[in-house]
Amino acid sequence: MKSSAETGKRAVDWPQVRVLYLRELRAALREKAIVINSILIPTFLYPFLLWVALTGIMFTAGQTDKVPSRLVVRSWPEARIKFQRALQNDKRFQWVDSDQPIAALEERVRLGQLDALVELLPATNTAAALPGNFAARITYSQSQERSAAARERILGQLDDFREKWVKRESRKLGLEAPALQGFTVSSRNVASTRQMGAFVLGLVAPIIFVVMVAVGTFYPAIDAIAGERERNTWETLMSSAASRVSIVTAKYLYVVTLGGLAGLLNLTVVLLTLKPVFAPLLAQAGKTIDCTIPLAALPVAVASSLLLAGFVAAGMMLLACFARTFKEGQAMISPFYLAVMVPVMFLQAPGLKFSIALAFIPVVNVTLVVREALSGVFHWPQMAISLAVSLAAVALLIRAAAYVLQFEDVVMGSYGGGFKRFFQQRVLKRPTEVKS
Repeated sequence: MKSSAETGKRAVDWPQVRVLYLRELRAALREKAIVINSILIPTFLYPFLLWVALTGIMFTAGQTDKVPSRLVVRSWPEARIKFQRALQNDKRFQWVDSDQPIAALEERVRLGQLDALVELLPATNTAAALPGNFAARITYSQSQERSAAARERILGQLDDFREKWVKRESRKLGLEAPALQGFTVSSRNVASTRQMGAFVLGLVAPIIFVVMVAVGTFYPAIDAIAGERERNTWETLMSSAASRVSIVTAKYLYVVTLGGLAGLLNLTVVLLTLKPVFAPLLAQAGKTIDCTIPLAALPVAVASSLLLAGFVAAGMMLLACFARTFKEGQAMISPFYLAVMVPVMFLQAPGLKFSIALAFIPVVNVTLVVREALSGVFHWPQMAISLAVSLAAVALLIRAAAYVLQFEDVVMGSYGGGFKRFFQQRVLKRPTEVKS
């Protein structure tokens, strides 16, 4: 029969949990490091980085357009005079006169001293051997950004020159424009601005969502246990009237709250800033987006944020039980943090669908639920499986944490090892070597 003290260690007293939970939240809000790392950084870091990245891309593209391309043109006189005349008014090209052999010029292109070498050669095909016609060969370096840009500029000029030449020759032959036009290709985007907004959100929001939930959970999970031990307040808290399980439960709910809050705040900021951030880039392509999300997606986003935070918090706090200092906690939790990030990197695969199989993978399933909900799509069977799997994963981690906390040396921070050594010694009952 269990003693009352032992029962007190195992029972959850919810009034105690409420008091301890509010105490943890108040302490967290007074802690500048927690507010910065768990709320401010998850909320503003990624939208700011996204804005900086897109601004940098647009600035670089603008600067690239202003840089002239250094060209050397080799051709027979007639073609060179006509083509050079077509390029003379284009300020994007800088002509370089050189009498070096072709091999030497190609080497200069490879080294980045020239951007492109254009050779205008006689048309060898009998049907193409018309007066003034020629074949063009462009030598460039794909590894050099300026060289690749020069090639695109030259191709554009060659297309314009060829179109004018064909019209001129057709008039000599008495052909009308419709007779030369074999077929035309036109494209039309039938996606609405709302669908385009959902598409962009589906690319950006899920990854940021997972990263920010993990970031928002990381610091509180370490501070809740390892931080208490480093501040020498852990023993005092454990010796209070509150049961051990109530203390750990309150800390777990506190970490889940901050992690879920970080995910929701970041998702909200992304929704508010995505259109202004992408607007200048899309305006150049003549496109607009509408980032309005359906109201039904809001409760799904809240539930997904709490589920993901619950899973991440349980895993991180399980590992943090073995840390005696904040630095040790960072070292122990970092592998789990990276493991949470890895599955999300594969979510950008083209044509990835939210299948039944993916609904059984933790983290990935919740992320796909968020992505589909933002698009206004709700796959209820997959969502139900994701909910069950996520709750089962959280329950499994909490059960593992409860088992770990049965051992007094782990609770008091006197256990000299990490989770791997604990698993070998206490679970597998294998002897391990003690390093001197």
